[in-house]
Amino acid sequence: MAGCGTGLCCCCPRCCGERESRTPEELTILGETHEEEDEILPRKDYESLDYDRCINDPYLEVLENMDNKKAQRYEAVKWVMVFAIGVCTGLVGLFVDFFVRLFTQLKFRVVQSSVEECTEKGCLALSLLMLLGFNLTFVFLASLLVLIQPVAAGSGIPEIKCYLNGVKVPGVVRLRTVVCKATGVLFSVAGGLFVGKEGPMIHSGAVVGAGLPQFQSISLRKIQFNFPYFRSDRDKRDFVSAGAAAGVAAAFGAPIGGTLFSLEEGSSFWNQGLTWKVLFCSMAATFTLNFFRSGIQFGSWGSFQLPGLLNFGEFKCSESDKKCHLWTAVDLGFFILMGIVGGLLGATFNCLNKRLAKYRMRNVHPKPKLVRVLESLLVSLTTTVVVFLASMVLGECRQLSSTSQSGNDTLSLQGMSEDVNSSIKTFFCPNETYNDMATLFFNPQESAILQLFHQDGTFSPVTLSLFFLLYFLLSCWTYGISVPSGLFVPSLLCGAAFGRLVANLLKSYIGLDHIYSGTFALIGAAAFLGGVVRMTISLTVILIESTNEITYGLPIMITLMVAKWTGDFFNKGIYDIHVNLRGVPLLEWETEVEMDKLRASDIMEPNLTYVYPHTRIQSLVSILRTTVHHAFPVVTENRGNEREFMKGNQLISNNIKFKKSSILTRAGEQRKRSQSMKSYPSSELRNMCDEHIATEEPPEKEDLLQQMLERRYTPYPNLYPDQSPSEEWTMEERFRPLTFHGLILRSQLVTLLVRGVCYSESQSSASQPRLSHAEMSEDYPRYPDIHDLDLTLLNPRMIVDVTPYMNPSPFAVSPNTHVSQVFNLFRTMGLRHLPVVNAVGEIVGIITRHNLTHEFLQARLRQHYQTI
Repeated sequence: MAGCGTGLCCCCPRCCGERESRTPEELTILGETHEEEDEILPRKDYESLDYDRCINDPYLEVLENMDNKKAQRYEAVKWVMVFAIGVCTGLVGLFVDFFVRLFTQLKFRVVQSSVEECTEKGCLALSLLMLLGFNLTFVFLASLLVLIQPVAAGSGIPEIKCYLNGVKVPGVVRLRTVVCKATGVLFSVAGGLFVGKEGPMIHSGAVVGAGLPQFQSISLRKIQFNFPYFRSDRDKRDFVSAGAAAGVAAAFGAPIGGTLFSLEEGSSFWNQGLTWKVLFCSMAATFTLNFFRSGIQFGSWGSFQLPGLLNFGEFKCSESDKKCHLWTAVDLGFFILMGIVGGLLGATFNCLNKRLAKYRMRNVHPKPKLVRVLESLLVSLTTTVVVFLASMVLGECRQLSSTSQSGNDTLSLQGMSEDVNSSIKTFFCPNETYNDMATLFFNPQESAILQLFHQDGTFSPVTLSLFFLLYFLLSCWTYGISVPSGLFVPSLLCGAAFGRLVANLLKSYIGLDHIYSGTFALIGAAAFLGGVVRMTISLTVILIESTNEITYGLPIMITLMVAKWTGDFFNKGIYDIHVNLRGVPLLEWETEVEMDKLRASDIMEPNLTYVYPHTRIQSLVSILRTTVHHAFPVVTENRGNEREFMKGNQLISNNIKFKKSSILTRAGEQRKRSQSMKSYPSSELRNMCDEHIATEEPPEKEDLLQQMLERRYTPYPNLYPDQSPSEEWTMEERFRPLTFHGLILRSQLVTLLVRGVCYSESQSSASQPRLSHAEMSEDYPRYPDIHDLDLTLLNPRMIVDVTPYMNPSPFAVSPNTHVSQVFNLFRTMGLRHLPVVNAVGEIVGIITRHNLTHEFLQARLRQHYQTI
């Protein structure tokens, strides 16, 4: 066994030399692929957001100057911002809906007239080429917008969920993102892809919520206002929560559902005051969109006839059918079975989409960006050909009935833009008949959903089965390509076809003529959507608000719960799957019970980069330039005269002996981990060698992993401004006891250096300039990078007093705290760093988000079992 220097492990053939013994994280560091594809570790380049409030001197000065009038003014400004976010989100929805409707009507009008002419002339290939021309052009434009801003791809719900959980996803709330998102999704939907515009509305609302209260944008650098409010991640988080809820409310006309969506699926941190603001924002978005849509489409300004982008219409039985009921108690049994099937179908959808996403990550994303555009065009080409051929070949000619006509007339009264003649397609069918497959495929998705909900007896079981199969496969393939795309509407349409198929089978083969087909279509849509996204409370309220039928509450809730339980037995929801595929260190609501076998000392990081209360500028600059940490403990060395105490007092002597034997220290913890390396090869434990092993000669050729870990874990020499740690130091000397005084952020240190906050050795620290809270947060949210700063004008021998700007009372835990307690504190308080402090006030380690991820805890638990 050969030794190693600081930060390296004890390398042996069994521990380091063989590829099979390396952990998945080590293989990720070395760029090698693990044999098990399902194991994806969180990436460590994702930063956390500072949701915890820093109670330092500048902040306390603000509180001292804050009276009741200023507090009320601040609260009033927040309410105004919430209202403005709702109005702007509604206008974004109006923009998307108007142009989607315009482009879709233009496309279908031209292609339908071509099909009718070419049916007699035999030139259907020309009609197909025309449809391909429209769709490929629109999809190409959508893909180009994603190339401009890659984070605009997809629905954006996983990214917003990560942001509200406390993870900083680059570019997720930028102005460029919402422009590319809103413009790209209208081209995606108009291009005939099986995507929805409702999902991206959530992302768009969140971006509006993040950017509008800041009154500045990196894309529009010249447009800036002196607006000192809401200059923190904590305030921005609340506005993002309100914007996401406003997006749901605008999409479905469901303000209460949007509020519950932000609470259930989005936000990780909630309070009572935020509930009212989010609901108010959702109401503002709903009524803004409703006001303008009603005026533009019907000319009746102020009538409020169209509450959301997607309206399910009114569910009611025909007056001539006295035996009809929307649903009965007997139907609940069928709804439960549909929930089980919906959960199975959703789990299958998620499994297939996960495999496709992994294939794209390995074979598409590493290639030039043009390949992503080509993939989107390939999906568009395949979808267009399938839609055209299925409508022409697989459709059946169905007889027009008075029931279907009256049903469409009812829909027109509920806000449908097309009447019965334009929503029913008669491709290749004689007079008084229509093509049922073309009626579903050659209409906007919202119109197809309404057809399935409200038409009675107009679709054959064969047509519904083929439509469901084709839509299921193509929508699964489409979700994940490089275009803005939502999943709500495709899932609703696919599930509605499934529910309508069940209703037809029950009527035809079991003889249940009393059932209402629209109810089964709605329950099928809820079952499939619930099986895919695994939402319960918010989705129930969204569907109830979209149908305006409170009696559907119980069956929808039961169906969604059954679908979620069934799907969770096999895999996670589609959004959680994509979060895991991106390697985002998302923290769930709670940990597993088994994790309580671990303590804070088992998961903390003992290698600390720290600063002193009074530190030279040269040390601060060197620390910031040689580390990537975003917070640093402020410490002083604990050099108590223990020997003098032991000579004079036996009681104190006994207490000191007890302290040495029972209190965890950084050196003791590091020694324990070094010793455990002999029996358990894990890169997470290869941080420091035992002082006895370090005396041995290192091998001639160091392992590549050891070299990388050395650069990664080497402690910074900041014990004294002019002194570096010696290689001959023992572990106790290298890990000296450090009395903990507080935490200071990287952004705060950079701000102090930029503004020249320092004093000379010949002066007192009282002569150091003082910065206000507004000056400290002036550069938020993009603080200068230390590598881009010219600090030549600063004297490196000058000293910075960081105590006024550090957080002197951060949350801290004992080394013996159970992991569940650590996790709950970290999760509920929105922390970014959690110091571990022993019984005498010495910091022994620090816990960050990555130390609490499921994968990290599993690795620590395996090591725990190895050592007992």
